[in-house]
Amino acid sequence: MGDQKESLRKITHTLAMKNEEISNFVCTLKQNLDNLEANSNRVQEDLESEFTSLHSVLDEMKENMLTRIKQERASRTYELQSQLSACSKALESSEELLELANQTLCSRETDGFTQVSDRLTLVTMAPAFRLSLKAKASDNMSHLMVDFSQEKEMLQGLKFLPVPATPEIQVSECQVCDNTVTIIWTLPEPDSKIDHYILEHRRTNHEGPPRIREDYPWMVVEGIREMEHTLTGLRFDTRYMTFRVRACNKAVAGEFSEPVTLETHAFTFKLDASSAHQNLKVEELSVEWDSCGGKIQDIRKEKNRTNSPMHSPARSALMSPKRAPTARPGRDRFTAESYTVLADTMIDAGQHYWEVKFDKESKAFAVGIALRSLGRFDQLGKSSASWCIHLNNWLQQSLTAKHNNKARTLDCPIPNSIGVYINYDEGVLSFYNAKPKQLMHTFRTKFQQPVIPAFMVWNGSFSVVTGLQVPSVVQSGQRKNSGTSSSNASLT
Repeated sequence: MGDQKESLRKITHTLAMKNEEISNFVCTLKQNLDNLEANSNRVQEDLESEFTSLHSVLDEMKENMLTRIKQERASRTYELQSQLSACSKALESSEELLELANQTLCSRETDGFTQVSDRLTLVTMAPAFRLSLKAKASDNMSHLMVDFSQEKEMLQGLKFLPVPATPEIQVSECQVCDNTVTIIWTLPEPDSKIDHYILEHRRTNHEGPPRIREDYPWMVVEGIREMEHTLTGLRFDTRYMTFRVRACNKAVAGEFSEPVTLETHAFTFKLDASSAHQNLKVEELSVEWDSCGGKIQDIRKEKNRTNSPMHSPARSALMSPKRAPTARPGRDRFTAESYTVLADTMIDAGQHYWEVKFDKESKAFAVGIALRSLGRFDQLGKSSASWCIHLNNWLQQSLTAKHNNKARTLDCPIPNSIGVYINYDEGVLSFYNAKPKQLMHTFRTKFQQPVIPAFMVWNGSFSVVTGLQVPSVVQSGQRKNSGTSSSNASLT
């Protein structure tokens, strides 16, 4: 009995599930019927609207062409009637003189003959005798005839709009440069019905085809009229960007092209809050001076002191690869008057570029690079382990390049933001006025160990912009300056 009940329970459950599926399918069918009715009405209204518009165009063209015919007929009628009137008057005058001449010839009086002869001589010199006997206007109107046979064939060939063909992105012609990406695509064959294109792109750290679950959503660019588009002002904070495009006519959008993944190499990092001086309030890529930060941190330390290795004074060495863990065990916070914070990513090869925007009213600000071994009491530029540009607004304003406790005053205006370029392999560190990309100073050295972006601020704030490619104008300038002597030589 128990087995029968269990079997019946399973059958009942299966039947209930099936009923639910059928019920859902019935709802779907009803919704499809409603959608079919609505979509049919919509396309029917669109069709009627298009034909009404077409009729309006034809009626307008008909009126314009009829007006042209009427104007041509009126103009020629006026010319012919004027010519007819002039000729009629001349003919009437000529007939009178002809009758007079015949009467004179029949007369025997000599005096009358002389007067009539003189009159005939004068008449032959009148304008009527110089009238053109060629019609001023033609009666032929064939040049205003029409032949709409081709147009009729075209109208008879009208069809519903087809689905546009799928574009193909031309990878070899696409360009990635200066944080801009230019995407170029083609169609299998020309299509005059294409109204616009839709381009979608998203960031990714995976080189292969898009996965079902990606970390970043598709971004959409609509209304593109040409078969290419340039995205500007991008931040390349991932290794790649994936693109796809589809064509649209006024009725429907076609299928997306095969996705194309382009490499977007750029230097990205965040600020390492664990390295920051206690008076610096750090949020990923921005820093603000906090005069009370140290006191608050000391109170928290006393409350939360622990014997775990992370909080122990004896910390383990820096881990590899370049990007170290967030809780950085390899160094202590900067302290005393070294209001410094480091990035979380080291540089041991290649060319890199980043920018920093800072408060020009800061009492002091510095940007540069440092060795990981930079002491917790060391200020940027005051030891052999760091290179920087330093802005001083305390007592007297100055802008200097500093390294190994040596400084060189820079004869240039203070910029709103500074661009930092490093070529690790060539031992070049350059600073630029970020907006016009004007060179401010270049250090030339030989890096013996990895370096890391470093920043300092006192009574001020700054924010860092990463994910930037080395600007082409910077690369060009570096090639020109390589191997040449310069006043921007390294401070040693």
